[in-house]
Amino acid sequence: MDFSFLSDYYKFFLIGARNTIFISIFSVLFGTILGLILALMKTSKNKVLKVISTAYVEFVRGTPLLIQLYIIYYGLPLNLPEIPSGILALTLNSSAYVAEIVRSGIQSIDIGQMEAARSMGMSEGMAMRYVIIPQALKNIIPALGNEFITVIKESAIVSVIGVPELMYNSETVTGNIFKPFEPLIVAALLYFALTFTLSKGLSKIEGRLRVVDKSV
Repeated sequence: MDFSFLSDYYKFFLIGARNTIFISIFSVLFGTILGLILALMKTSKNKVLKVISTAYVEFVRGTPLLIQLYIIYYGLPLNLPEIPSGILALTLNSSAYVAEIVRSGIQSIDIGQMEAARSMGMSEGMAMRYVIIPQALKNIIPALGNEFITVIKESAIVSVIGVPELMYNSETVTGNIFKPFEPLIVAALLYFALTFTLSKGLSKIEGRLRVVDKSV
């Protein structure tokens, strides 16, 4: 294997990795916000909200991300550039999975917590905001971290609409040097570096949270 091309094309990979991180961060951020809203809708007593949330989650989880990306970029009259289209597709896809993560986290909290908050004069909304959700989020941090890692890997799919992320730039280098294997190895190592670093960071956060829980 010959990696001498890196001296001329290393910036392609660095720019691609930067764009991958950018897309993933915003997709997870917006996906978490939307997922939290969907989870609250799904756990509410309002049947209309529950049906809307359930239908959305089931549709998104039941269809390929590639199709969702094509619908947003080619099918809808939004005329969004490539990067916003990629972020939107990943956001909508991730939000469905985050919604289920948050919902399970909320339902894992003992019902006595809600009853205790209500007995102190809190409304159901206040109890959910100040008592239930903070505890639920602490419990689901590992799952949310796994979702972030998944988004980083799935972001490669936005290369099909021309987003200059890591996979797209790797394919560009392949086309320039006529070597299909080596650029993929470099891209794989960069993806691994991103996900491994994030995984280790999340492990440290989980460890600190466990220490805090034991000290309380």
